[in-house]
Amino acid sequence: MTLKEKVGQLNQKLYGWQVYKKNGSKYELTDIFKKHVEEFQGIGALYGLFRADPWSGVHFGNGIPLEDSKQVTNLVQQYLKENTRLGIPALFSEECPHGHQALDSTIFPTHIGSGATWNPVLQRKASQYVAKELSEKGVHLGLVSTLDIARDPRWGRTEECFSEDPYLASKMTEAVVKGMQGGESDTTEVLAVLKHFAAQGSATGGHNAGPALIGERELREIHIPAMKAGIQSGALACMAAYNEIDGIPCHANHFLLTTILREELGFNGVVMADGVALERLLHLTNDKELAAKSALEAGVDLSLWDDIYTQIETAVVNGIISEETLDQAVRRILYVKFLLGLFSNDYKTEDTSFADREEGKELNLAVARESITLLKNRGNILPLNKDKKAISVIGPNADSVYNMLGDYTPPQREGAVVTIKDGIAQTVGKDCDVFYAKGCDIRSTDTSGFEYAKEIARKSDVIIVALGGSSAREFGMAFHNNGAVMNVGKAEMDSGENIDVLDLDLGGVQEELVKELACIGTPIIGVFIQGRPHSISHIEQYLDAILIGWYPGQQGGKAIAEVIFGEVNPSGRLPISIPFHSGQLPVYYNYKDSGGKREYYDGLGEAMYSFGYGLSYSTFHYQFTSVETARITQECLSQAEEVRIPVQVTNQGPYDGNVVMQLYMKDLQSSVTQRIKELKDFRKVWLQAGESKTITLTLQEEDLSIWNLHMKQEVEKGTVLLMIGDSPDRLIEKELIIE
Repeated sequence: MTLKEKVGQLNQKLYGWQVYKKNGSKYELTDIFKKHVEEFQGIGALYGLFRADPWSGVHFGNGIPLEDSKQVTNLVQQYLKENTRLGIPALFSEECPHGHQALDSTIFPTHIGSGATWNPVLQRKASQYVAKELSEKGVHLGLVSTLDIARDPRWGRTEECFSEDPYLASKMTEAVVKGMQGGESDTTEVLAVLKHFAAQGSATGGHNAGPALIGERELREIHIPAMKAGIQSGALACMAAYNEIDGIPCHANHFLLTTILREELGFNGVVMADGVALERLLHLTNDKELAAKSALEAGVDLSLWDDIYTQIETAVVNGIISEETLDQAVRRILYVKFLLGLFSNDYKTEDTSFADREEGKELNLAVARESITLLKNRGNILPLNKDKKAISVIGPNADSVYNMLGDYTPPQREGAVVTIKDGIAQTVGKDCDVFYAKGCDIRSTDTSGFEYAKEIARKSDVIIVALGGSSAREFGMAFHNNGAVMNVGKAEMDSGENIDVLDLDLGGVQEELVKELACIGTPIIGVFIQGRPHSISHIEQYLDAILIGWYPGQQGGKAIAEVIFGEVNPSGRLPISIPFHSGQLPVYYNYKDSGGKREYYDGLGEAMYSFGYGLSYSTFHYQFTSVETARITQECLSQAEEVRIPVQVTNQGPYDGNVVMQLYMKDLQSSVTQRIKELKDFRKVWLQAGESKTITLTLQEEDLSIWNLHMKQEVEKGTVLLMIGDSPDRLIEKELIIE
């Protein structure tokens, strides 16, 4: 390969929507694309060919419909084959944080909702389906947020995180990789690009792309495990994070991207830059060639939209970058292309088979059902009987299509999304009147809708008030060149990329709406549609029941209605703690137990609802099958022997349902400060009413290891406290002795 051809393979400079023109049902490639191919004698990857949203400006009128997808990808590949010396095909990369961000794709709950399912098996099925939708279009790389750990919910991208906890996030990351890439299979058509590596969820102040002021131990304990789980599951692609760690940007961090990622964890794949992130290295270098050197030597293989890796050829000629360093990155790109079979495809035949959309719809509904988290149920008001004469569905999220879906969402066809109002109307009997009033907007201070909302509430047997936030982008918004929103203006958006908040209270006059409705005296069911936890301490007393719906996806309204009326027994558990007040932050459950005071002079220190919390319509009783202290030796652990903790669980309630048994531990004798408790295993198990089962939770060597004084991972002798339960407020305890 010539130097120019090598540099071409590392570039992902173009936006996908720049490369084609659509004229009716015909497509042609643009001069922008052809000029780029000529300049670099190829193209490494092409991002967002099918992306549809307000930033790209692509919609149903000008975008690529499903039936034309392979025609366009083949058009690109055929051009590369015929108009470059080597004819190397391009990788197509697409966003799919909760479904492919393309026209007519299935949009699942955002990851914070998927994390609330505590069901990796279900996540694996959903990810496998997403891969089908990518593959049917000829896409190779699916960009999925799995690595970010939500340590500050003020961060707008909290909705993209599975959890505040590294273990839960790791199990879900494992599910994503195995689902998208076909599990144990040696061949795959799609690779998951895991993002973002690393520690983006610990940005100071919750600021998007802000610095992570953490040490190496925090990095290893909290932010590395999900990537490790992904690699062990077969991950061959990841994206570096925008943030810096202790003064070093991730895109220039050799210790992170080479020492830890490749040498310690054994990663053999491709590291992709985040959008124009390489240009941010100019803050360090003030020179494009030096920025390219910094990133390439750190371990970044593939660029994204920047004008930094376009300078590599000149940097090699000038002796700034060695060609050997360049070759290493090119080999990784070509390896992935060979692995995905790009060189064995003639790009002439068109496969017209498509993923079964009904399968996607059912999976979508299944994830939404299990994500819904019941936090309060005063007097067992839920589930509601269907014999109500009148129900009011009120609130800014009661009948808003795009507010159900979260950020990174494509335009939706009419009828593709079931809102809460739709779900309630479809679920209740024909003799029940379902009234609707918006009441107020997400962010506006206009209260003119209150009177009508109260008018219909007075005529109703129960009020369902749908509150929360919105990550819905709108056409006409201004965006940065990396797609992040610049200014929401008068739009409702208060969450999503670059939408960080100072205060976790509900926006606008939503709290006032609840208080006004409470004066009527009709029971109120609160449903929160949100991408981050909101502080609800000011209105909790007025709500007889509280359901967290997260951003539940296209079938979310149906799932919520099924839970409200008892067709589904809620089984969601919080993947992130909910504070009383923003001033408490950080309030994550696994804080360091260093002897410091947790409470404030003027308030509590603990969360209002902790990680792992959630109610069911059933009550579960559990006990250890043995009261004896558990014991194991270091030697046995090193030989892969497990600690097995059997627990007998009985469904004592009147409803069949899932129990989510959670195993936490705390090392009581260690060389470094430990956390108050850490999740180490969990099981989600179905129990019929009155049924008992023995559920066995396990601990392995790595679960019991710590990063010691010398930053070595090892199991230390001593006593470990085990805590098991279906909710953090109902834990039974037992000691484990490591000898």
